[in-house]
Amino acid sequence: MQLPVENPLVIITGPTAVGKTHLSFDLVKTFNGEIISADSRLFYRGLDIGTAKPTKTERRLVPHHLIDIADPDETLSLAVFQQSVYSLCRQLWKQEKVPFLVGGTGQFIRAIMEGWVIPPQEPNFRLREEIEAWGAAIGPEALHQRLHIIDQDAAEKIDARNLRRTVRALEVIFSTGKLFSTQRQRRKRGIRYKVIGLNRDRHTLYQRIDERINQMFQDGFVDEVKALLENGYDPQLPSLSAIGYKEVITYLQRKMEMDEVIVLMKRRTRSYVRRQANWFKSDDPRIQWFEMDDNVESKIKDYIVSEYGWEYG
Repeated sequence: MQLPVENPLVIITGPTAVGKTHLSFDLVKTFNGEIISADSRLFYRGLDIGTAKPTKTERRLVPHHLIDIADPDETLSLAVFQQSVYSLCRQLWKQEKVPFLVGGTGQFIRAIMEGWVIPPQEPNFRLREEIEAWGAAIGPEALHQRLHIIDQDAAEKIDARNLRRTVRALEVIFSTGKLFSTQRQRRKRGIRYKVIGLNRDRHTLYQRIDERINQMFQDGFVDEVKALLENGYDPQLPSLSAIGYKEVITYLQRKMEMDEVIVLMKRRTRSYVRRQANWFKSDDPRIQWFEMDDNVESKIKDYIVSEYGWEYG
């Protein structure tokens, strides 16, 4: 199907387990597109079951990008992600294909929608180590609270448990003497994007989350985490702090029983869904929301080809 704009980017987002992956497969086939992942957990090799990563078979059927591009002990920054997306979009447009940015990592998607210019501050490794030591002493959430006192706007855009991003914000503030939130500028990139939000009623969504987590353990999630540790990856790595991996590591360290792990994973995933909602508001005029009913695919296809809803970014 022909789209009514040049350089289109279709963004599909919504809470975890809502059904983004399955729906996007069919849309990409219809519009001669390819998928660019906007799920930060999918970047890392070896983190497969616990991230509900598309299988290799699925990725052969539908081309995917930004999946399995880093080892667990590497860090993929927001700036690298952003530049990778822009580069992939240009490549796909030249091939007359439509890029579909699919995922639920709010910060990454908003960076593309709003054309964030990431602060160019060079790393100050000595200062970073001091802040990391401070965070280790008082805990990630307490360090995040310190950031909130200094720069409320920056803190509200960073997950309180994401120690790495909290440290980076404080590092930039202390290095420059300026608030982190005021250093983020925006620049148009020549993209015409349309954002599609997928939704389900909360009860159904939580059921799907529970079923997904149960299936992860049936599929060998514990063995996956064990293999990562046996390969020498530090349990304290940011990539292994993702929901599920942290809990299973605690189980393997004999600090928690399996039934406790599963309950905690389900609870934390529900909490993550609520945090995702903070990034994508129901009243955001740039997002067209669709309930995941039997006719949703047809409705979304009609919306994609319409002239309505295209934003310039």
